[in-house]
Amino acid sequence: MEATRTLAKFIVEHRYGDIPGEVRHEAARSILNWVGCAVGGSRHDTVERALAALSGFSGPREATVLGRGDRLDVMLAALMNGITSHTFDFDDTHLRTVIHPSGPVASAILALAERKPVPGEDFLHAFILGVEAECRIGNAVYPEHYDVGWHITGTAGVFGAAAAAGRLLDLNEQQMVWALGIAATQSSGLREMFGTMCKPFHPGNAARNGLLAALLAQRDFTSSGHSIEAKRGFANVLSTAFKPGEITVRLGETWEISLNTYKPFACGIVEHPIIDGCIQLRNEHQIEADDVESVALRVHPLVLELTGRRAPQAGLEGKFSVFHSAAVGLIHGAAGEAQYSDAVVRDARIMSLRDKVVAEVDRTVHEDQAHIAIRLKDGRTLEKFVEHAVGSIDRPMSDADLEAKFRGLAAGILTGTESGKLIGLCWDVAKLRDAGEVARASVPSGAARRRSRSRARA
Repeated sequence: MEATRTLAKFIVEHRYGDIPGEVRHEAARSILNWVGCAVGGSRHDTVERALAALSGFSGPREATVLGRGDRLDVMLAALMNGITSHTFDFDDTHLRTVIHPSGPVASAILALAERKPVPGEDFLHAFILGVEAECRIGNAVYPEHYDVGWHITGTAGVFGAAAAAGRLLDLNEQQMVWALGIAATQSSGLREMFGTMCKPFHPGNAARNGLLAALLAQRDFTSSGHSIEAKRGFANVLSTAFKPGEITVRLGETWEISLNTYKPFACGIVEHPIIDGCIQLRNEHQIEADDVESVALRVHPLVLELTGRRAPQAGLEGKFSVFHSAAVGLIHGAAGEAQYSDAVVRDARIMSLRDKVVAEVDRTVHEDQAHIAIRLKDGRTLEKFVEHAVGSIDRPMSDADLEAKFRGLAAGILTGTESGKLIGLCWDVAKLRDAGEVARASVPSGAARRRSRSRARA
């Protein structure tokens, strides 16, 4: 089966008019959520360190780092926006594969769109096609690929970035085949890095490498014609199982972006049912931390595999501690970015309650489910079974929820007026004459003025 060529042909030949309206709307939701996460994460220490290391090596400064006044060359901007958008671990999730699809794809093509103006309709089309490519490739190797330790957002995301960038660069079928191959040989990202600055580096690296693949292919830089399905290709080398039909069957009839979900909590997706249940119990019974004797969780096996850190020491580690997440849900009634700061992770009240949380694997519990039992000091036991976590396909965040999330992330970086303008541009991205306007509108007015003064002095 020629999965690589079939996918390449589809990406090159597909027409925007064949995409249903509801799929386009979901793509706009994804872009809105991604921009909000990137702006919100733009001042994190992870981003500051990456910029300090790399900014001095930038070529022509043609593209924006979202939420900042910094401009970099297109490659570095793709890398940085992939990092910023995933630093909070608050970005979108394709639940079937746990890929965070927007980061690699949008970071690559928005940087490209600032180098040469791209009509919004073309931008949105390329974005949808890129997400389709990365998620279908992910479907073909999940869960085996993920289970052996690959971070699938990085490994599959590079294909999405290459496909989307290649579409905007108007690659022909053979060039797109090569672009997918160049992406395949750069596929990387290890789950060992979760809880460190390297986790958000993965989607950034995928964005940069995917863009690199498309640019090389545009100049007829060759690669294998069977890079995905060959015996020594991506799927058979990086996974113990490969389902090629997941890439090609009903291609163009179903859309993976329709399965995208958005996080109400700034941590690993498998923790969301636990947080949801803890917040519900807290609010229903007015629980105080001092009232709690113990908290018992029954969870899907992935929860402890991915988020079993008993004593996190830093905010990024806290995002991968189900014990910390349960504690902040009960004490703060929230699990936004503030609850995963270094200070909250080290807070004495949080640490004390965290030590009272136990979790055991229950293989009858699905990934978006959890059972929570809170034993109080007065002898009562309060229980909650979460059938589907808030933010899941079955309990999705509304458009209004996404706007509120965006404003919360952008608070302190953008003014209310600036946030409102940027939200409007994300919703209407397909109508823009120049999609790069989204990136430029993410720059706070003060940063824009400073950049202008710096240019004038130069």
